[in-house]
Amino acid sequence: MSTRLFGVVWYLPLLLLAVVEVAALVSAYLIAASLLQSAVSSPAVSWQGALLFALVTLMIFAGLGLFSRRQRANRKGIMLRVTVGIVAGAFGAWVLARWLGWAGLGVALLLITVVLAVLITVLLRLLAEKLVSEDVFRRRVIVLGGGQRAASIAALRRRVDQRGFKLLGFVAADGEPAIVAASSMLSPNRSLTELARELEADEIVVAMDDRRRAFPIADLLECRFDGIEVTELMTFLERETGKVHLDVINPSWLIFGAGFRRDHVRLASERALDLLACVALLLVVWPLMLLTALAIMVEDGARAPIFYRQTRVGFRGKNFPVIKFRSMRVDAEKAGAQWAQRNDTRVTRVGAIIRKLRIDELPQLLNVLRGDMSFVGPRPERPEFVATLSAQIPYYQERHFVKPGITGWAQVCYPYGASETDAAEKLQYDLYYVKNHSLLFDIMILLQTAEVVLLGKGAR
Repeated sequence: MSTRLFGVVWYLPLLLLAVVEVAALVSAYLIAASLLQSAVSSPAVSWQGALLFALVTLMIFAGLGLFSRRQRANRKGIMLRVTVGIVAGAFGAWVLARWLGWAGLGVALLLITVVLAVLITVLLRLLAEKLVSEDVFRRRVIVLGGGQRAASIAALRRRVDQRGFKLLGFVAADGEPAIVAASSMLSPNRSLTELARELEADEIVVAMDDRRRAFPIADLLECRFDGIEVTELMTFLERETGKVHLDVINPSWLIFGAGFRRDHVRLASERALDLLACVALLLVVWPLMLLTALAIMVEDGARAPIFYRQTRVGFRGKNFPVIKFRSMRVDAEKAGAQWAQRNDTRVTRVGAIIRKLRIDELPQLLNVLRGDMSFVGPRPERPEFVATLSAQIPYYQERHFVKPGITGWAQVCYPYGASETDAAEKLQYDLYYVKNHSLLFDIMILLQTAEVVLLGKGAR
């Protein structure tokens, strides 16, 4: 099951796992302190230190994708991430404790804590995998309709898109031609209400192609009064897949649906996060930026440009110059604008490294400080590509109703796009962000971006 809170869809099993693991991390820390018989009066070895360690580790877990529904790593990969996250969490807690002036957080305490935390957390993950069935947390869903719109649910093949629900079947609507496979259709001999009660359905998704004919208002109302949730198709797909499906979207859903907020509180929180994240990141990466500039000069000569300025389309369609480290030859676009390709021959040796690690994007922090961009948002595209894509893909211009970002929801969910097909797929994630953006959602995207950068996902 999943629920929406503060503009973010939370998957209940992962939320419960996070709560249990926080308790486990706190326990590991306190047990280690007890074994060493440390002075309880010291903040570093009391509840404050335990909570500091647990919260830092939890954030790193999130950054490594350990609470993501889209996590595809195998068991060994999960265990490795858990170990790395706990070691990094211990180090981060030690740094913060020193900064806060806490005494008592020594190497022995951290080593014992890491060993205990790894053992307990790995055991919890294995037990959860073995004992807890996903079906316990999945909504039992009946789809009203068997036509083109209902087929979009039948077409969900990825396991990650089906984690939140168990499809019981489809109920044909009167006068609607069936496209869904006959084996997935439920018996029409009973009313929708009787069928929902018999199958113990939790939710009915309305996916009729034409609601003007034989819309079962009485049955749906009775289901609502029975405590069964009734959901519109677009809202259901958005919640379960984390994107807005272009094949079933309609303007009325965009106009009347929840979300798409840009009030003063949201604008202020967005700008505050941008400034805070920019300053914090610049303090950490300025030596890396200096080394990158020197590497570009060594490879291409002192007279070759270090930075690359390019016109991009920003908020409400306004153009602005984006700044990046140059990763391609100086004459890379002598034949005109073109998509970057896999193993692109225009990329320099230094460029291949900095593109893989996303270091080429760091100068865009200046764009964020100037207000042209936000830290999180849809990636800005070039005017030439925007003109072409807007003519071919519906609702493409709507992605410009928020500021473009250095990273975004599409970047953590979809690999690098280098075609119109990729652009249409990424637009579905961008529209989801435009609809649901919030401070908490931005923080979650930043944490998941760490996984993309550290593992080099989607770079080209």
